[in-house]
Amino acid sequence: MRTWFWTLIVLVLAVVLALLLREHGGNVLIMAQPWRIELSLAFAVVLLIFSFVLLYWIVRVLSWTGSSPDRFRSWRGRRAQKRDLDLLEKGWINVLDGRYIQAEKELLALLTKTRSADRKVLAGLSAARAQHLMGYYDRRDQTLKQAHDSAGSDTRLSHAVQVVTAEMLLDQNRPAEALTLLKPLQDASSRYFHAGRLLLRAERLLGHYDQVYDLTRLLLRRSAIDKPQARRFIREATVARLARCDEAGFKTIWGDLNNDERTDPGIALAAAQVLHRQGRHADEARTIEAALNRGMDDPLLRAYALCEPDQAVNRLGHAELWLKSHPDHPGLLATLGQLCLGAQLWGQGEHYLERSMKLRSDMRVQALLGNLNDSLGRPDRAMQHWRLACAAAGAMPALAVDRLLPAADTRGDPHFVDDDAAGNRTAAQGPTIPEAASAVYAGDEGDALGSALPASPPAPGAASPDQSESDEYYDSAPIPGVDMSQTSDGSRHGPDRR
Repeated sequence: MRTWFWTLIVLVLAVVLALLLREHGGNVLIMAQPWRIELSLAFAVVLLIFSFVLLYWIVRVLSWTGSSPDRFRSWRGRRAQKRDLDLLEKGWINVLDGRYIQAEKELLALLTKTRSADRKVLAGLSAARAQHLMGYYDRRDQTLKQAHDSAGSDTRLSHAVQVVTAEMLLDQNRPAEALTLLKPLQDASSRYFHAGRLLLRAERLLGHYDQVYDLTRLLLRRSAIDKPQARRFIREATVARLARCDEAGFKTIWGDLNNDERTDPGIALAAAQVLHRQGRHADEARTIEAALNRGMDDPLLRAYALCEPDQAVNRLGHAELWLKSHPDHPGLLATLGQLCLGAQLWGQGEHYLERSMKLRSDMRVQALLGNLNDSLGRPDRAMQHWRLACAAAGAMPALAVDRLLPAADTRGDPHFVDDDAAGNRTAAQGPTIPEAASAVYAGDEGDALGSALPASPPAPGAASPDQSESDEYYDSAPIPGVDMSQTSDGSRHGPDRR
């Protein structure tokens, strides 16, 4: 558009000049001794314009010729820059696509050819990332060293190398080395958000929960971490700090939390455990009640049910208030049943526990019902609940009472002594002591049961040492509910054998 505009202006000026020169037919006389030159006015004007244009282009050509070395250097720089950008673009695309071998080749070529410090560092860090993802850690460390050397005294590039190196070390589960690189960055400025997140990750891996708590608070204030993740980290750090604090430390940690954090189920449970160890049962109850007022939580309910007998009545009153809004919560019903047992309200406790069992099968509730029935003199029902508790725990299924357990195979037991092998031993070996799996070794010399040997032969009619030891080790009482008249081969003994 600008070209057409100036062309139009030039044409207008040409037409105006032609009209003026046509009406003014004067001459131009140039006296240059010994010459006398006389020209028409129109020709003189045209010649003057042509001379100006010619002189202008001559100056332009001379200027272009003189600036050729600079222009050549600029052209070479643009060509090198285009080559570097092409290699960097292809390398990063290959890294993102997972073609790490091709990415490493192109990025290392860029690292070797480019003269720009920024592109050297960028190529080195990108190539190190590809090598890290392939598991070539030695080559990665060499590339990172080249990138660090290329950064020189540039603080911005040095910090970039430190952050990328620390991130790779964290991926390799080397948090102590990553912490050494990230700590100076965090101390220099709290605006390094990515470095702060990496530092938080390193502190969590090292178990430095005081630093985890402070860093999470800082990143949350800077909006550098999302709130659900921050709540999870604060819960994790607070629970770990509460587990190892004393009474003064508990006051400091608890006072630094807001109301939402104090009623978090995990934090409230950890605080209740600390208060229970310190004997502050009233504070423990209030802590759990504040959390349960926001919502039912099974671990908190179980902790609330574990109390001293003098606390059971008060806690039972609070729990019955929750029952109005949660009438069918199995954990709450189990807690009410356990509290009733603590307050010696047997009938009401059994009622709550059975209601809980109708809603959910729970090993703890079955065990409580078994203990309750055993205390009330109902052994059959107690045994039934205990068996169901074992089945719920996955320990062992309920066994049929008319079937014996298979005999144990003791042939591979290194402590088992065969009678025939023991009888074939020579007398030179001395007396043999049967060794059980639970044998105790006395003395520094390792003499097995040396102090248990009698100093003289036993008196007539007295039991032998082997017999007394066997009677003490094995329980001869019959197994409850198992018919011992039937052996493992299916035959029967006694007068009713058929």
